[in-house]
Amino acid sequence: MSRVVVVGGGITGMAAAYDLGRHDDVEVVVIEATDRVGGKIETLPFAGLPLETGPDTFLARVPWAVDLCRELGLFDELVSPAETSAYLWVRGALRRLPAAHVLGVPTDFDQLAASGLVSDEGLAVARRDLDHPPDAPSDLPDGDLSVGELIRARLGDEVLEHLVGPLIGGINAGDADRLSLEASAPQIAAGARRNASLVRGLQAIRAEAPPDPDAPVFYTLPDGLQRLVDRLAAAANADVRLGTEVTGLTRAAGGGYTVATSAGPVAADAVVLTGSAWRSARLTEAIAPDAAATLADVDYSSVALVTLAVAPDAITRPLDASGFLVPRTEGCLITACTWNSSKWAHLASPGQVMLRASAGRYGDERIADLSDDALVDAVRADLATTMGLDGIPLAVRVKRWADSFPQYLPGHLERVTQVEQALAAVAPGVLVVGAAQRGVGIPACIRQGREAALATLDHLARPA
Repeated sequence: MSRVVVVGGGITGMAAAYDLGRHDDVEVVVIEATDRVGGKIETLPFAGLPLETGPDTFLARVPWAVDLCRELGLFDELVSPAETSAYLWVRGALRRLPAAHVLGVPTDFDQLAASGLVSDEGLAVARRDLDHPPDAPSDLPDGDLSVGELIRARLGDEVLEHLVGPLIGGINAGDADRLSLEASAPQIAAGARRNASLVRGLQAIRAEAPPDPDAPVFYTLPDGLQRLVDRLAAAANADVRLGTEVTGLTRAAGGGYTVATSAGPVAADAVVLTGSAWRSARLTEAIAPDAAATLADVDYSSVALVTLAVAPDAITRPLDASGFLVPRTEGCLITACTWNSSKWAHLASPGQVMLRASAGRYGDERIADLSDDALVDAVRADLATTMGLDGIPLAVRVKRWADSFPQYLPGHLERVTQVEQALAAVAPGVLVVGAAQRGVGIPACIRQGREAALATLDHLARPA
């Protein structure tokens, strides 16, 4: 029997363990440093309701999380947001995001004009994208650009700063001027490769495969996404060791690897590393120094989430959307606020309104210098300005995710490939997967975990 050690009990690691454990000739050991599985997926009670301290939803229009929920018997319990539109705080007002857009790139300039999100001058600059002949071929240069480099050139500064930046940057608390186009916004990259006009390219792609307007875009579980990971762990045929720190990884004298842990060494025929890039860098340094050096260069940002329960009369405006985003050009500490009670029907309850504000992003580390009390005060001040919040909250929770959001800088996917090739050459059977590699969302992490399981099984099947 072969033994596979999975380092990290987040959704990536548990997805890998689930698939590996279905094979009778494979023993699976999951080693997790904390006292729970789930990683950034965590549901805790707040003001009498199950509220997430991390992601509160996942994409419905990609298969990986949906398929896993179906396998685990959870599909029929999935729910979609009651409110799907969103606002942006731009030029002193909450302005609704136009319906026709791809990751913030407008595909209907009349809707953009009506939104007030850009000035007349900004609108005129954006419209120049259509000055190319309709069939003009793409002039996208070779190599990976930043999102900002493309959008500023094609649609102008205001579209980047007021729409695309907040949406794409909000996904991983990043700066669109420093985020890889290919890794962070492949849909936009595909549009840019399709036509000299980015808008026409995106319109053409959408026309070929129009989304079903009635199909849900996002899903969650009413009692919390923690249940997905707990169900996954229960279904996995794996030895899950909580509260155990992995401290090293070396080659074993008789073949395979030795995983050093705080509870003693564990022999392994293959190892799947799913933690942060810098942790994987430390663990691979002795066996694959080139891969480790590349992993160590991955930048991270930090985020703090402030959840508030407030009285309904503490807010004067209607909460007629899922919430709002705040561009970095507005100077606020907060980057977004989810109107939980409006977004999710199961979180609506009489006598209180649930809000969750985010603060912190790449290049803005102000939250690190604030105590929890000072952070709450600053968030409340921003919410008073942006949405008229007044009064003392009924309940408050602060959750900090320090150095938890990997930044996909230009060339990211090429560097990921280099890591994979370096490990395959000098440390066969060792894989590095997860949010720092090929996608930060829950579906992308599930996909990586399951693909790692397949690759590991293939490695184990090869002659020694």
